[in-house]
Amino acid sequence: MNLKEFYADINGDYEGVTSRLRSEKMVRKFVLKFLNDASYDNLVKSLEEQNYEEAFRAAHTIKGICQNLGFTVLGDSSSQLTDALRNGWSEGAEALVERVTEDYRLTADAVRALEAEG
Repeated sequence: MNLKEFYADINGDYEGVTSRLRSEKMVRKFVLKFLNDASYDNLVKSLEEQNYEEAFRAAHTIKGICQNLGFTVLGDSSSQLTDALRNGWSEGAEALVERVTEDYRLTADAVRALEAEG
């Protein structure tokens, strides 16, 4: 799988990210670092602890990373979750957590596949 195929698989913004970061080599470098970011784990832990202020921060960080990397689908769901957690737990947040979880899993799996291809 090449980088363009990776972005097609996740419905990401390949053109946008390559124009911002200027080279596929640079994009690939940062895409592969995505798996090292602890924001998703922090989100899960904070939600388990009902620490919604920290969960908001984690969701906001995921949103920012996704905007920078052109991960459109996960970026959209994490943006909606950020809004839902802005003032604590709100109605509809549970469904958004499930959506972010699924979008994160799909994105992380695609990154792992890209990494495995070398």
